[in-house]
Amino acid sequence: MECPRCSSAVPEVSHFCHHCGNDLQTQDAGRKKAYAARPDEPVASFKLVSTIMPQGAGRQPYTYKVALGVALLLTVVLAALGALPVAIMVAAFAIPIVYILYLYDVNLWEDEPIPVVAAAFLLTGVLAAVFTWLWSDKLGLSSDTIGSNSAGPAGRDLLILMLLVPVVSELVRQIGPLYLASRPRYDDLMDGFTFGVVAGVGYACFETLVLHWSWISGGFAGPGSSAGTWISIVVLQGFVKPLIYGSATGLAAAEFSGLGEKYDGFTPRWVVGLAQAMVVNALFQGGVYLLGFVGGHGSTIGAILGVVWGVVLLGALIILVRTVLHKGLLEAALESAARGGSNHASGELAFCSRCEMPLLPHSDFCSACGNSVRSVPKAERGVAVQGSGPAAGFEGSTGETQA
Repeated sequence: MECPRCSSAVPEVSHFCHHCGNDLQTQDAGRKKAYAARPDEPVASFKLVSTIMPQGAGRQPYTYKVALGVALLLTVVLAALGALPVAIMVAAFAIPIVYILYLYDVNLWEDEPIPVVAAAFLLTGVLAAVFTWLWSDKLGLSSDTIGSNSAGPAGRDLLILMLLVPVVSELVRQIGPLYLASRPRYDDLMDGFTFGVVAGVGYACFETLVLHWSWISGGFAGPGSSAGTWISIVVLQGFVKPLIYGSATGLAAAEFSGLGEKYDGFTPRWVVGLAQAMVVNALFQGGVYLLGFVGGHGSTIGAILGVVWGVVLLGALIILVRTVLHKGLLEAALESAARGGSNHASGELAFCSRCEMPLLPHSDFCSACGNSVRSVPKAERGVAVQGSGPAAGFEGSTGETQA
């Protein structure tokens, strides 16, 4: 049988083309119901873990979900009890720690943890702290709750938050990921996206520490009527903001890495991705600032609306990220098929990490479940099974019979 999309020869019983990922059994040409990094999920989904942790989504997604859930619950309880210093610290470091553990779990740094963490997290964090200190302290903005000026929004503050901060902060967040993505061992689309997420959550962590240092150094406040405001702020700053920053930066960094072999560099696609990230950041900063005036200075309703606004933006951003990554994986596989092979799997016998079915030689996708080989850590792509010989061709057989 021939794939109608890339003209590759495929076994008759294949559900998906192992080269381009085309769904051969349905009319869903764009695979909108089968996300390339997690085929049992649609592309238009709000699944957070499979979006920001694509290379671990098929292995143990619940581990990350539980870790994030426990951190969120602990943060809310601490804020409700007035333990603001601890609540801020937990909120600031929760997602970065979970994400670095994810990098370790999938060995994305390929046994080079120090350069990766230093470039994507620590360097970004230091630059974030310096820049945040400059615009929050030196420019006269509130370092407690942005928008706490009871007189109403200030034009200068709004201009800073919707122009200066989004542009400069996004450029800062691009430094580490672009340096890593330009190295041959990290030039994959998924690598660029993941390093962008690391930089984004690292920036958010250090920015939160600087903006709320008065809370950290102010001691325990104890339970009080402001608990709703405290909870809303720590949830926004510690969970919603890092995910927005990380997803937006990851989107731009993925465009820098590009689709095929070797990184694409500073292409128009990267410029578009960078502009999208800046727009999302501007909408987030400006929205939270303006909503902070609803109900008066320090009101709970204003803080809650800020969280709602952030969640809405995050939801839209997740859909955008999934769409870009999905199309990128499919286009990269089609480009690879046009060259006559895969750059991401060997010809040795290997098994799909998701459904455990044997992969056809030089596969970009599993022919059974449609999972993208690029959504699997590089160390596990095309690794031969101990004691097994090379896979035979599929003429007259299916990928499942090669085992």
